[in-house]
Amino acid sequence: MARTSPLARRGPGRTRGLGHGLGRSRGDRRWGEQPLGSGQRPPTSLVVALVMACASLMVLDTQAGDSSPVEPVRRAVGEVVGPAESAVAAAVRPVSVVPQWFRSQASLRADVGALESENAALRSEVRTAGYDRNRLAELEALTSSARDLGHALVPARVVGFGPSQSFTGTVTIDAGSSSGIGPDMTVVNDDGLVGRVLRVTSTTATVLLVVDSGSTVGARVGESMEMGFLRGRGEAGEGGDLDLELVDAAETPAKDDTVVTWGSRNDAPYAAGIPIGRVTAVYESLRESTKRVVVEPFVDVGSLDVVGVVVPSGTVSDRGLVEADGSLR
Repeated sequence: MARTSPLARRGPGRTRGLGHGLGRSRGDRRWGEQPLGSGQRPPTSLVVALVMACASLMVLDTQAGDSSPVEPVRRAVGEVVGPAESAVAAAVRPVSVVPQWFRSQASLRADVGALESENAALRSEVRTAGYDRNRLAELEALTSSARDLGHALVPARVVGFGPSQSFTGTVTIDAGSSSGIGPDMTVVNDDGLVGRVLRVTSTTATVLLVVDSGSTVGARVGESMEMGFLRGRGEAGEGGDLDLELVDAAETPAKDDTVVTWGSRNDAPYAAGIPIGRVTAVYESLRESTKRVVVEPFVDVGSLDVVGVVVPSGTVSDRGLVEADGSLR
């Protein structure tokens, strides 16, 4: 037996009603109002009205001042929002200042490092101020010595102290043949005679001190011009005196008389007129008919630093030369 559809069983009337209902549903969806949020633009009149209202409210607020109708709203919003803003700022502030803290720490560390370096430099200058002042005074005095002696000088520094071969009292200076220095040249400082050059290299020279036991210097007593031979005892510093043997044993020098070099031919090994020391005592032996004159040297060999080597004027040197008139060349 043939089956009939549900629509056929319902009958024609019901079928029309159903179709009519379907048609209304489609029409409603097509011509009815669209749902909220479908992207439909608001009417232009509404936008204009809102703009005019905002402008009117702004003008009214500006003209009214403290009595503005907006003032209570503004105050209420401030009372609500203000504490919230303060709380947010207090919560965010520790986080926001962290980068600045790191930058400040780095800057402070750099400043502290610079200040520590500056303080170290200042402390070093303070510690060496006396040394630098003494060296400057010795260099200035060396120019005066050149004028007083009438000889050109090559300035040098003492860089070593000790025995050399058979001599016990020697020093090494930082100037040699390239500075115009050679053997048997006189070495002085601002106080007087230091010794003579024994040997040289291109950059250094060994100086035999006047206090060495192997040193013999021709000397004169300044007041009487009596001649004699001055010999060292091999001692430096305290007790490093010299013994003067006069040619004329009948002469007796006075205490505190100045003893100077009598000089050599071509000023080698000793230039004339260089102060050596002063007479401190005279011992006389009646049995042996001899006299021993004790001379205290002017130069303290234990604290030697800047010295000058006597050279002919116009000597070619790799360093500055103090001329006989005290000028530098």
